[in-house]
Amino acid sequence: MPTPAAPSGPPWSPMRVLLVADHPIVVAGVRLLLDTEPGITVVGTASTVAEALALAAHTQPDILLLDLDLGGEQGAARIPALLEAAPAARLVVLTGVRDPEAHRQAVRHGALGLVVKAQAPATLRQALAQVHTGGVWLEPSLIAWALRTLPPPAVPPAPAAAAIAQLTAREWEVIPLLVAGLRNQDIAARLGIGAGTVRHHLTAIYAKLGVPGRVALALYACQHGLAQPPF
Repeated sequence: MPTPAAPSGPPWSPMRVLLVADHPIVVAGVRLLLDTEPGITVVGTASTVAEALALAAHTQPDILLLDLDLGGEQGAARIPALLEAAPAARLVVLTGVRDPEAHRQAVRHGALGLVVKAQAPATLRQALAQVHTGGVWLEPSLIAWALRTLPPPAVPPAPAAAAIAQLTAREWEVIPLLVAGLRNQDIAARLGIGAGTVRHHLTAIYAKLGVPGRVALALYACQHGLAQPPF
């Protein structure tokens, strides 16, 4: 079961989703699920990567929902191209395969969420909401793997050093707790502050360091020696 932290943005805001899948039953089922969810609009469906690239460029969705089992097209390898077509989009993978290496490859290429088809429909809704508001929806083992594969911390380049120098003392306290996997509520309890204050600090940290969300911040922090990987 994923252990994502509470998102730093609003609990729900309008979300535009592009669905990329080639099995008609999957497309029909997922579309029915999303069309009945308040605040979600499916802006299109694509059954091939070529169609998805064209639609992504045209619609600029908030979320790219990619079926990793796309008929022989190596869906994970095309994730960078999809994200290049829609630079502001965040990508969530839907898969029927419990293959850790395939999951790692998807994350390596930029997926911020991964939902197995055998999970309950509510899990997909939660994952989309989490990723849309700046969080991630990954199994803890995937997050641990991403951190383990980082190169050793190096002296930050000048632009990074300048950004890091902007962090406040409280923001320095928040970062290692996030890297350790604590949720916003847990960070708040540890520091004796409110969860809303934690969200405020994270928003400020993201802006100062130029990272889009929690996993990106964790990777950045470990790469630049702001925190130690949690293992």
